[in-house]
This record gives sequence, C-alpha cells and structure tokens, in this order.
Amino acid sequence: MDATVIAVSCGATHDFSKPNRDSIRLLTGLGVEGDAHLGVTVKHRSRVAKDPSQPNLRQVHLIHAELHDELEARGFAVSAGQMGENITTRGLDLLGLSTGTRLLIGNDVIVEVTGLRNPCLQIDRFQRGLMNAVLDRDEHGKLIRKAGVMGIVLHGGEVRPGDRIRTEFPSSPRRPLVPV
Repeated sequence: MDATVIAVSCGATHDFSKPNRDSIRLLTGLGVEGDAHLGVTVKHRSRVAKDPSQPNLRQVHLIHAELHDELEARGFAVSAGQMGENITTRGLDLLGLSTGTRLLIGNDVIVEVTGLRNPCLQIDRFQRGLMNAVLDRDEHGKLIRKAGVMGIVLHGGEVRPGDRIRTEFPSSPRRPLVPV
C-alpha cells in the first residue's frame, strides 16, 4: 500500500485538537501557515517557558491513522486532527523512521523528521485513559511513545488529503527517534 495523506489539520490557537482543512500550506523553516506552532523558535508553551530561544523542531506533527484504528479497537473515539496533528498518514510506519528521514509529500513539500512527540497530560483531558493507550513497553521494558512524530519543513508547499508520501532515508548510521 502506498503511503498517503489521509487528512490535514491546522489551528491558530493552542487548543489540543485542530480542525480538518481541505489543504494546509507548509512554509519553509517555519511550519504550517496559520498554525499556533508556526515559527523558527519553539511555540509549545512548556518549551517556551523553559527557553523561548530553542529551535522549533516541532513545526509539523504527523500521526499515522493506524494509531486511530488501534485506539478505536480499545474503545476510544479519535479521528484526524483531534490529537493535535497537522498531517494524518496511512501506510507509513512513522514510528519506525529514523531521525533525519525526509518525507516527500505531494509534488513539493519536504518534511524532515526530528523526533517523537512526547505525549502530555492534555491527552487524558481529551479522553480519560488515552495517555496510557498511546504509551507502551517493548520486550525489554523500554517506553514506546505512539503519539506520532515531529518534523521541520525543508521545502514548503500545499498538502492535501490524497497526496502521496515518499521517504528518503538518511545515510548511516541510523539514529533512532527520541522525544523532541
């Protein structure tokens, strides 16, 4: 199955969920036009409080629709944009990517994956128990964060549902994703 964009979402305020759109425009080096997290430096409130001069490695948030399927099977009702993502994908193992992987979306857009989304307590305010549902442990007890990946915009343009996603993997050595 080809990797595709299922939905795109954008919100101008720091609400947990973002409304779906017909398209979003990604701006090189900044993020999603009109989104609360647009900018060269961090915009997530907790990170701004610590150091507002940090580079914004969280310009674009991507979640795989397969997570929504998994959550639905566990009794949660979650759809595209409700967990704050800008781009919802299908057919791409986002969590299996390495740091520095480039996602070529549609005809123009290039997003470089910077790391994992570190889920916060807002998830439980959205739906009770959801925080535990997006966290897991591997066979060695290591924490697995399933709430998507973050990226920066290397080349901007329009992104729409139905756009194809291609991957360009970085040269070795592979750097596993860590929370950003």
